[in-house]
Amino acid sequence: MSELIGPIRPSTVLPANRRPIRLHTSDGLILIGEVASPVGPRTGTLICLHPLPTHGGMMDSHVYKKAANRLPEMAGIEILRFNTRGTESEAGKSEGEFDNGTSEKFDVEAAIAFAVNDLGAENLWVAGWSFGTDLALRHARDPHVKGLILLAPPLRTSQVSDLEYWAEDGRPVIALVPEHDDYLKPDAARVAFAPLKQLQLIPVDGAKHLWVGEPAVYRVLTEITQIIAPERLPLPTEL
Repeated sequence: MSELIGPIRPSTVLPANRRPIRLHTSDGLILIGEVASPVGPRTGTLICLHPLPTHGGMMDSHVYKKAANRLPEMAGIEILRFNTRGTESEAGKSEGEFDNGTSEKFDVEAAIAFAVNDLGAENLWVAGWSFGTDLALRHARDPHVKGLILLAPPLRTSQVSDLEYWAEDGRPVIALVPEHDDYLKPDAARVAFAPLKQLQLIPVDGAKHLWVGEPAVYRVLTEITQIIAPERLPLPTEL
């Protein structure tokens, strides 16, 4: 890190090797994305599955944008973000049409394949936020994935069978559940996730579904780092 120059702000962008990418799905679509890789040693790679595109979710949804802006430098974590089919951001619009999480299976698989084959990811994790948590639970089953990080999971389209799959599989699944979530608060989440025996459920006091505010973002980024690169904690709040 550079010498102290002030607090980290929402607009802070730290050094990384950033490049646009195109993901090619097995059903013939091209998806828009970006990879932010650390300038120094890589501790892990995180695929980010964004919130519901019909409600404004995209690869630039603020927690993921800030993860890409900060975690490569702060924690050595490589961040892969992309727009699922039919989703648009400043980087462009992915081909195809929104399919409520069903055909998005091919999108998730394309991102994992890119991370493994093009990035050479070894310590590979998948994060989902809201809609993205259902994509992760339903479709991120590739054996290269070390585990799942679920941010404000609504369990909107995931079935009990999906939870049972991960329970039998045994890989770690960590859920950050906001105290004031609009869809699934911590107590209800404990009941809903009961079939997933190894789930680590982390209630986040004071947080809401959209993780608004720097304290909420810092908590999310800290928990991600605790999972992927705990030796890089605590994350700085100043530069």
